[in-house]
Amino acid sequence: MKVAVSGATGFIGLQVLAELAFHPVDIVAVVRDATKVGPVSPGTKVVQIDMKSAPDNAFHLMGHPDVLIHLAWGGLPNYRSLHHFEEELPSQYRFLANLVKAGLPALVVAGTCFEYGLQSGPLSEVLETRPNNPYGYAKDALHRQLEFLRHARPFLLTWARLFYLYGEGQSETSLWAQVGRAVERGEEFFDMSGGEQLRDYLSLNQVAKYLVSLALKKANIGAVNICSGNPISVRSLVEGWIRENGWQISLNLGHYPYPDYEPMAFWGDCRKLAEIVG
Repeated sequence: MKVAVSGATGFIGLQVLAELAFHPVDIVAVVRDATKVGPVSPGTKVVQIDMKSAPDNAFHLMGHPDVLIHLAWGGLPNYRSLHHFEEELPSQYRFLANLVKAGLPALVVAGTCFEYGLQSGPLSEVLETRPNNPYGYAKDALHRQLEFLRHARPFLLTWARLFYLYGEGQSETSLWAQVGRAVERGEEFFDMSGGEQLRDYLSLNQVAKYLVSLALKKANIGAVNICSGNPISVRSLVEGWIRENGWQISLNLGHYPYPDYEPMAFWGDCRKLAEIVG
């Protein structure tokens, strides 16, 4: 079995490549700039393709993979940028549709919990999507486009809605990275919101395991939440990181207001994920 990964040099992509190395598969890392690729496992094929100007023979250049784990997406972490539906959405669909029409049999695409919008509580895949920012809207629109395409040109589609994740190498704007930098600078306090909002967090390693497991299924799974199913307050999460790592820093709660683009309490319903991967 041959598995391709787009966005292979990204935060999630690198961990997915590492996880795939534990499985008896041929690995293809699809990157925009091959000069920026670090060490990869032996036998991994690196293919340079700019998604926004991908050639018509992209599927052939990738070596005709059996499944693509599609993680590439530009413009983050600015969720409110119009770039997501003005530029990213059309180029994303064009790239993926070209691969499907060329013969790609299975596709696993990273979606987002922002597709659910401002709905609160446990969020199940059966809920109607109600995105309220450009990023969530563009992801939801791409999912719908691919479903239309699937009925015209059958292929296997898994839409993996990622909730919150953390781990080494995450964006500098992420909570995990900000706390780590404050500790490195020897700061006494870390400024944050009140921290009472409830979220659903998974480690990067676990997210990668789920994505690879779903890809190896080669099944038409549809939308599935990649989450823990366990709500935790942001305050408790950060306090746990501090405790586990032995960091010497205190929280300055209430310094920032709560974000207005997400509800105070939401988390994923993980029952479908558990049924599929155990």
